[in-house]
Amino acid sequence: MNKLAYNKVKAARANNRPTGLDYINSIFEDFFELHGDRRYKDDMAIVGGVARLEGRPVTVIAIEKGHSSKERMLRNFGAPHPEGYRKALRLMKQAEKFNRPVICFIDTSGAYCGIGAEERGQGQAIAENLMEMMTLKTPIISILIGEGGSGGALALGVADRVWMLENSIYSVISPEGCASILWKDAAKADEAASSLKLTAEDVHELGVVERVIPETGLGTPAFYTRIQNLLVKQLAVFDTRTIEDIVSRRYNRFRKIGAPKEEETV
Repeated sequence: MNKLAYNKVKAARANNRPTGLDYINSIFEDFFELHGDRRYKDDMAIVGGVARLEGRPVTVIAIEKGHSSKERMLRNFGAPHPEGYRKALRLMKQAEKFNRPVICFIDTSGAYCGIGAEERGQGQAIAENLMEMMTLKTPIISILIGEGGSGGALALGVADRVWMLENSIYSVISPEGCASILWKDAAKADEAASSLKLTAEDVHELGVVERVIPETGLGTPAFYTRIQNLLVKQLAVFDTRTIEDIVSRRYNRFRKIGAPKEEETV
């Protein structure tokens, strides 16, 4: 059995991997965090606010796992509650109002599935994000920096450009969960990982993401500068388009995912 895919899963989950706040603090200037969903409370698993990207105002949103045990508990191990997704949507609508691009960093095994989260409308919160992001009248860029698990990741993934780090993953379910369902044996997670096509290379080939970012120098100033430059260049491209064109392209981007390719005629 080829365990390459599962090795990628383990790399995406590595404890020493940079988290969302590491990217925010290293790429952007003057980050000012905003809190709360104005309905229930603040969710520490999602960090968001206003910052500057080479002097340009942007809205930045990240799923944060934390580094130490204490931080991970505070951040609920990067598993957002519905109020986290509602906070993210509030900030996106604010960005739309003030013409600020939205940049998201995704790193989660999935949305929190506890009883309280379900009682407060976890599924509805994710669905609202999917619907609102599809027509949000400002550019959106989402980058998968670690795990991209299920709807918990997709809730911040409806973007004009979706990029992945080379050792990140994007999947509808974890390999362990898939193996437990298919074979009643979580130990077959490596086999499930190969079948799920969850690596950056697989997802790029399927047309779900536009770019795979090499992890050379991961966590170093040069690495963050490289991502900063990519973001600046991409936003410059969006500046040449009308917002109507941007939204239309975003809609068509997702409509064509999974569509059968036309066979060549002789």
